Order: sequence, then structure tokens, then C-alpha cells
Amino acid sequence: MAGNSQRRGAVRKPGSKKGQVVGSGGQRRRGLQGRGPTPKAEEREHHPAAKRKAAAEKAAAKAGRPAARGAGRDAGREAARSEAVVARTRAALGVGADHELIAGRNPVTEAVRSGIPLAQVFLAGGMATDERVAEVVRTATALGTPLLEVTRAELDRLTDGAVHQGVVIEVPAYDYRDAADLLARAERANHPALIVALDGVTDPHNLGAVLRSAGAFGADGVLVPERRSAGVNATAWKVSAGAAARVPVARATNLVRALTDLKEAGCFVVGLDAGGATTVGELELSTEPIVLVTGSEGKGLSRLVRQTCDVVASVPIAAAVESLNAAVATGIALYEVSRHRSA
Repeated sequence: MAGNSQRRGAVRKPGSKKGQVVGSGGQRRRGLQGRGPTPKAEEREHHPAAKRKAAAEKAAAKAGRPAARGAGRDAGREAARSEAVVARTRAALGVGADHELIAGRNPVTEAVRSGIPLAQVFLAGGMATDERVAEVVRTATALGTPLLEVTRAELDRLTDGAVHQGVVIEVPAYDYRDAADLLARAERANHPALIVALDGVTDPHNLGAVLRSAGAFGADGVLVPERRSAGVNATAWKVSAGAAARVPVARATNLVRALTDLKEAGCFVVGLDAGGATTVGELELSTEPIVLVTGSEGKGLSRLVRQTCDVVASVPIAAAVESLNAAVATGIALYEVSRHRSA
């Protein structure tokens, strides 16, 4: 009967209530605690909204203005529209799908002087009077390469807003070499091999700068892995100031395996890292056939690549500076090697 407290078992005995097992309270409390508020989509690294935000900030920086709050929401659409405009312009001007574009008077002139195959030359009106551009025109005419006069607006769309200085050339996709080709180049020049390898360097600006230093200090070439690495594109051509036409770039399916093959061929592998046991200025192997390996700015040398190195050397810097740009460190190391070899 409802309310019958006399029924057997209806009254709880004093002290019969079960409590928490000793030692379990902390675990249960932690299990009930949250992990804090969920980060905004724009703050999650791999979320599409975060990528759109990063693209918007990059575009704003390029335009020299601060990024508006929430601009990442529209950045994806803007990037898609920009890509569509470039694609339509390339199609309208007959640019091959796998071809590269080299823009700017110096990069174009250096590329043409190197004998690179030309597919087309695009010129803004009046540019043929420039001495360097006139040389490009003469070479293209002699080769029978099509010359197209276009507007600067068309060149802007074709290069996606890059600085083109009124001249752009279309060239076939870059012809990458093998590591063995770099060794053969050193043998033909009759000097100890000097090769630069880049481990995880994904910025084409850095690749272009490394090519420029490699050309300045007599390196036989640059070795990059096929995956997770910058390739020779229009940006690398531009930054290299034409060095990409003179310094060959080799690609390796597996960088560690390629370095091992180079070691078996008689090269010493020298990694560049801030924690190196010696400095590049005191590197005794400078006069030997060597491969200088530079890692990415963020992670440095990967574990397997570091294990493959015979020596890890550093570039001495002031304590107030944490690290050097990958291209700058490579340039300094190449200078030191060149100095030792010429001494």
C-alpha cells in the first residue's frame, strides 16, 4: 500500500547508503570534467575554415592591408575564382596544362640564354624595346617560337597577379635529373662533387634561393625528394634569378636511399643543424666530395636523414637568434665549402 512505511524493506537502515569506493573519486571527477570549449572552426588547423582564413590573411598581406575579421569565410570562394580565372586565361592563350610560366625580364632572359625549350612568348605592348626582352624576341624568332602580344591585364590574370614586368614565357614541365647525373656533372668538371639536398623544404622561395646560392658557389646540383618538397615552378624560377637554368635539380623517390647511394659512390653526407658537433667553418670534409643536407625550418632534419649523415655541422649565430632561414644557412655553408676549396 502506498505510504506503508511498516512494510519490510521499505525503510532504509541508517548507514546503509553506499558511498564511493575509496580512491575512485578522482577518476570519476576527471571523467566528468570537460576539455574546455570547442575551438572555433577557424582555429582548427586542418578544418576547411582554417585554411580559408589562412588564405585570406595571405591575400591581405600580399595586398598590404590587414585581414578583415571573418575574412576566411569568403577566402575559399575568392581562391576558387582566382584559380578559375587563371585556368580560363591559360586556355584562351593556349598554354599547355603541364607547362610552366616564367615571368619577369631577368628570369626570362636567363632561361632563354640557357637554351630552355620555348613553347610561347607573351609580351605586353612596347616591351620589345627593352634590351633584354629584345634578346628574347630575337631568340624566339630564330627558333620559330610563337610571339603573342597581350595586354598587361591578361598577363596579370595569366600569372595570378605575380610581378611579370610585361614578359612571360611558356616552357615545358621541368626536366628533373637523377642523383647520378649530378655526380656525372662533377666528374666532367673534374672537381670533387658538391651537391645540396633539401629535406622537407616545401617553400619554392627557399628552393629558388638555394639554386641561386648553388650557382654562385659552384654546386653541381640540388637534390629534392618527390613528395613533401618544393619543385621547380614559376616561383622558384623567379627567385633563382635564372640560376634554375644553370643548376640542375634531381628528384629522388626516397631521399635516404639516394643519400645512401651517394655515400657508396664516395660522397660524405653533411647535415646542417643548429646542434651540430662542428661548425661549417671548421668542416674538414670541405675538400672531399660532399652532400650538404638542409632540413625544413620548423622540424629540421628528419630522423632517418640525420642518421644517414656522416657529420652534422652548424652555422654559428648570435644567441638572440633561434635559427636561420633554410636558404640562408645553405648559402653560408656553400660559401664556407667554396672558401676551403679555393684556399
